[in-house]
Amino acid sequence: MNKRILIIEDDKDIVEALRYNLEKERGFSVLPAYSGDEGLNLAFQVKPNLIILDIGLPGLNGYEVCRMLRREAETRDIPVLILTARVSESDKVLGLELGADDYITKPFGIRELIARVRNAIRRRESEHDAVEIFDDGRLHIHFGDYTIRFNGQEPKLTFKEFHLLKLLVQNAGRVLSRDKILDSVWGYNYYGESRTVDVHIRRIRKKLGPGVDDYLDTVIGVGYRFKAAKVGKEASFAAQA
Repeated sequence: MNKRILIIEDDKDIVEALRYNLEKERGFSVLPAYSGDEGLNLAFQVKPNLIILDIGLPGLNGYEVCRMLRREAETRDIPVLILTARVSESDKVLGLELGADDYITKPFGIRELIARVRNAIRRRESEHDAVEIFDDGRLHIHFGDYTIRFNGQEPKLTFKEFHLLKLLVQNAGRVLSRDKILDSVWGYNYYGESRTVDVHIRRIRKKLGPGVDDYLDTVIGVGYRFKAAKVGKEASFAAQA
């Protein structure tokens, strides 16, 4: 079955160029939307495999669309590739912090865009067979529902914080470098801005509170590791069917 790509872009020439090149590739079908409101409605109706999203849209802008997609359970796991002429680091960071999977600036190479589309879909599909639940009696994380309980509290993690924590849990016991985390969670070349990983780890630690260091290790000069705490019952990992 073809992968459905929703393109939310008000420039019809760009939409047609993307449609032509994507549908020339095996396995893609394209749905266009020319405003943020239209694109958001289509996303909820058809549940595409990936969304290519412009920022400067009539009606809801791309940031608002991305925020709303990530807020709803039925759309929060759809990969979003932001396509825009805005090139400042702050614009990129904002889009990625809102939950976008990748960021491409105009003008762009069509082969690169198609490669990123394939990579984003492949990466998200691989997550379906990964660990969805971690539970050791003290820390319970359900990644499918985006819920967490720790020491009787229910801290609220952002979309990216959850995906970072999920990556660490999936690789429990292994040290993951900052570059590996950036590539897996942000899905693009972050041009050396590895400090964003440190910032997110600090936020996770602050939100979970005392005792979090039983689970999260900092390996100086390398990266981070998730470990099962030496308290409570034996940890269990489960994957959803």
